[in-house]
Amino acid sequence: MAHPPTEPDRAETDRAHMRAALAMARRGLGEVWPNPAVGCIIVADGGRVVGRGCTAAGGRPHAETEALAMAGEAARGATAYVTLEPCAHHGKTPPCAEALIAAGIVRVVSALRDPDPRVSGRGVDLLRRAGLAVVEGVKEAEARELNAGFLSRIEHGRPLVTLKLASTLDGRIATRTGESRWITGSAARAHAHLLRAENDAVMIGSGTALADDPELTCRLPGLASRSPVRIVFDGRLRMPLTHCLAATADDVPTWVVTLAGGDRTRARAFADAGVELFECPAGPDGTVDPGAALTALGAAGLTRILVEGGAHLAAALLRADLVDRLIWFRAARLIGGDGLAALVGFGVDRLSQTPRFGRIDVRAVGDDVMETYSRI
Repeated sequence: MAHPPTEPDRAETDRAHMRAALAMARRGLGEVWPNPAVGCIIVADGGRVVGRGCTAAGGRPHAETEALAMAGEAARGATAYVTLEPCAHHGKTPPCAEALIAAGIVRVVSALRDPDPRVSGRGVDLLRRAGLAVVEGVKEAEARELNAGFLSRIEHGRPLVTLKLASTLDGRIATRTGESRWITGSAARAHAHLLRAENDAVMIGSGTALADDPELTCRLPGLASRSPVRIVFDGRLRMPLTHCLAATADDVPTWVVTLAGGDRTRARAFADAGVELFECPAGPDGTVDPGAALTALGAAGLTRILVEGGAHLAAALLRADLVDRLIWFRAARLIGGDGLAALVGFGVDRLSQTPRFGRIDVRAVGDDVMETYSRI
């Protein structure tokens, strides 16, 4: 005779299904902004998974809608595992909390409350008032990390910023003659393309745009459609319109962050080429204020930005304490003091002024090492 599950058994089952829901959610990173990346697993009585879903590209349909559609009538009497509190407001789609109730779900397990003031707590209240059992906080830390970009936009008004650097062991990104291809190996470069696919946008400074004329697309097999928005910090609109980023703006979105009140003829030429301009105020040094720029980009819906260079943009963001994550690829090479440094100076006189990060991961990527840090 089967015995009902004990509380420890049920807690472990909840964690296992939530891990699966988080894996589903991760599929949406880089594609669902301005919405969060959410996963939903629907489990019938007896433990059979009858529905799976994640937030679709563009942010809709929501994960719960996708999972309920797969489950059909099997959702009646089932448990839904959702990585973020089901929405309770009427937007472009009906509330997911109402959809779960209408489908006959009897229990909802969620990982994280939605900080969006239109939702926060309201989804849970709606479910409970309808008689559903609700369990909150299952694998909350993992859900918070997964949606750190969405949380940053809602709570701080700007996207999560990840600075990616690739250097030698002594922190050099090029030789004294400017040669930099390739310091890291093919495996590290492939992983860098995966990072592009997982972010809403990839950002560089005008110096890097001028020197390298990069594509900034995701060129991994099968992931070409996951290329992010491309952003150039170009206060004086120096980038030639013949460069790849401007010339291909109709194919892959290209945004340029520039100083307000600049050359109007030049600005119109960029707009005519399909480039979207974000005009921002200057900071104390006369260049684009990075904080104001990130606020504008957050207002445009971006939740996750990957910064790939160059040394001046990286230093400006670090100086303003706007780097949330640091991903550093290190190749087992040495160039020496006459090579180009990964960062230019940013005015540090005392150790107490230095940005501080805690290492959260380290792994071998081919012959190179990838270290991941989070701001303390």
